[in-house]
Amino acid sequence: MTEVSMTVNGVSVGGSVEGRTLLSSFLREQLGLTGTHVGCDTSQCGACVVHVNGDAVKSCTILAVEANGAEVATIEGQAAEDGTLSVVQQAFQDHHGLQCGFCTPGMVMSTLALLKDNPKPSEAEVRKYLEGNICRCTGYHNIVRAIMAASGQDVAIAAE
Repeated sequence: MTEVSMTVNGVSVGGSVEGRTLLSSFLREQLGLTGTHVGCDTSQCGACVVHVNGDAVKSCTILAVEANGAEVATIEGQAAEDGTLSVVQQAFQDHHGLQCGFCTPGMVMSTLALLKDNPKPSEAEVRKYLEGNICRCTGYHNIVRAIMAASGQDVAIAAE
């Protein structure tokens, strides 16, 4: 067992992990942060996206020991303390950018990374960026619409 410590959503946390423990497992099982979803364990679906030191990372592809000392942000840390949703979360709600909700935490975390790097992405850029996130319920139209709205742009998108 190895001791790890990190700051998750602004709170210092720690625990004992086996060397093979994934960050997603540490967050869910030891910290109880179950908003980080695991849909594939193969880095295909993007449901487990979190931010590690400001970068979007699929938490099923990084070991907890690799995040030792890091700043980690999960979906649970995105709303204000009073429960007010972030701009991105609110846009997903307002524009029905979710259906069953399983992919939503990863989509929101990916969106935050996209908008940090590209505050006014085009529809094509949004669609390209989301290639690492799978939604099995929607046609992505409302997700793209939500992201465009969160970026302060027109939510009318081209039909596919």
